[in-house]
Amino acid sequence: MFLKGSSDIVHLRQSPDFRLSVNTLLRNGILPTNGNLQAQTEALASQVLIGGGETNPRSVPRGNFTLKRLFHAGHLRSTIIGNFIANLKESLGNNVIRVNYLGDWGMQFGLLGAGFQLFGCQEKLKNNPLQHLFDVYVQVNKEAENNEVIGQAAREFFRQLEQQEHQAVLLWKQFREITVEEYQQVYKRLGVHFDIYSGESFHQQQAQEVVQQLQRQGLLKTTEKGTGVVDLSSAGDMSSYSTVLRSDGTSLYITRSVDLAAAIDRKERYNFDEMIYVTDKSQGIHFQQLFQILLAMGHSWAERCQHVPFGLVQGMKTRLGEVVFLEDVLDEARGRMLRNMSQSKTTKEMVYPEDTAEKVGISALIVQDFKGPLGSDYKFDWDRILQAQGDTGVFLQYTHARLCSLIHRYGDGEEGAFDPSLLLDQRSISILQHLLRYDEVLYQSVQDLQPKHLVNFLMTLSHLTASAHRELPVKGSPQAVAQARLRLFSGVCTVLANGMKILGITPVKKM
Repeated sequence: MFLKGSSDIVHLRQSPDFRLSVNTLLRNGILPTNGNLQAQTEALASQVLIGGGETNPRSVPRGNFTLKRLFHAGHLRSTIIGNFIANLKESLGNNVIRVNYLGDWGMQFGLLGAGFQLFGCQEKLKNNPLQHLFDVYVQVNKEAENNEVIGQAAREFFRQLEQQEHQAVLLWKQFREITVEEYQQVYKRLGVHFDIYSGESFHQQQAQEVVQQLQRQGLLKTTEKGTGVVDLSSAGDMSSYSTVLRSDGTSLYITRSVDLAAAIDRKERYNFDEMIYVTDKSQGIHFQQLFQILLAMGHSWAERCQHVPFGLVQGMKTRLGEVVFLEDVLDEARGRMLRNMSQSKTTKEMVYPEDTAEKVGISALIVQDFKGPLGSDYKFDWDRILQAQGDTGVFLQYTHARLCSLIHRYGDGEEGAFDPSLLLDQRSISILQHLLRYDEVLYQSVQDLQPKHLVNFLMTLSHLTASAHRELPVKGSPQAVAQARLRLFSGVCTVLANGMKILGITPVKKM
């Protein structure tokens, strides 16, 4: 996210997403058929998502590319956290530019491109694009294990990409467009939008220029092993350094040099006042070193760059026990919420119950994710997050819908005379005192970019309102009292809706 005058960039690092089932992994030999499948899959996901270590840019990745981009938890968390931060900043008057930064470059595209040339079909790509790309990738991975010709073809395809050869670039663009379109469909369901879809591919040439700049500034040192590093130690004794180049001159961490180039480009392009990166916490050291290198290069604005890390979600699965992916999570939330609503005696008749179930289900996911510190891991439990009572997104929505129903029936109290002296009972005073904290909570939230402050505020407001709804009836009260209470409940409804929207929740008026 960029903030400009005051402006922000909210920057989400995403990766191309393909959808697959665990059965597909089993069928193609990526997962073993024996043992605890759930545990094996979650362990594999954790290893791939955390990443780390050195990878040879000339080698052919096998399996990791697909899984790294499939597992949902990181995608869901980075998306809703970045959306919250952008909404929060905008609510406080900042001009925010929302950037989705895709991992859209690298040898894995060489393997996918070579695989498509061997096994791909444009007709299947048109009818079911993501599934076909996944099928091709699984097949080429399997073939590459015992056939070095496949590896050579992958390296050749990526060489063609780097050389900007027309056919290779055309196919790569097709893969990228499919990925972005799929993301946009899911983001639409989440109520999320991005101003810019950027990626590693946009900054390849600039990354080389950054390396040359590091050399000119004397920041790029050569170790005894011949690797190129930037000394980050305060004493200049190489006690802390960041490796940039291998001994053969190739980039060790492509994302590091590319991220340097991307950050510099964004500053030149948008002249932001603040830039915020949202990724999982395993990338903390990467961003710490990224900001240090930028400062060493003379970019003082790097002090206004910030990394917001988040933890892992554990145990997210469907009723069938399979590990699920981003779209599956949304489908599952909608389906479970629809069943809960159909079984509830208080559910109102609705024209589009599926739409309401989707909104309430997503609010349940968001509140569960935002209740604690973002950096903490948490255990996912469908039954707990979809409870109608307690500190859940369902309870927030129910409170808002109940207030909307009251206002729809009796009005918002704006038309008649308002006498604040009729709100001196303890329930009304407690609500009014709590409402006065709203600005303070927003200020607290923007200091540490943690949504838990706002979630806790809205939950307390909802519990206070539930009690007041029982003890401060509108129906049957004298008109002046009824008008005063309606004015109070209308104010609560407005603050609830505004706070929910900042969290990324679409308030429903009936449920």
